[in-house]
Amino acid sequence: MMESKIKFWKDRMYWLGKELLGIYTSKSSFFSKKRLESSIAFIIGQWGMIYWLIENHSEATSSDIALWAGIEFAISGYILAEIQKEKKTNGTNDQETPTQE
Repeated sequence: MMESKIKFWKDRMYWLGKELLGIYTSKSSFFSKKRLESSIAFIIGQWGMIYWLIENHSEATSSDIALWAGIEFAISGYILAEIQKEKKTNGTNDQETPTQE
């Protein structure tokens, strides 16, 4: 029982590693390089902002909190707009042109 769980996770980790390495090679990958890198940058930014909020919550003014919330909404809006823009451009490129037979 335990060996099958270990094999299961070992197989999943191997697949994940192979797909992540595939991002930076010419092979096709399950993941998108642009989305992975932007997600990592977003997570780092979020943790930085959360750390700032935890460290400065006692002396933060209401304008500091409003500025913090504004930055959060700006980042979220930018990411949402980029995803929607990517959907529009990929949607037009992926459609096959009809052929006449």
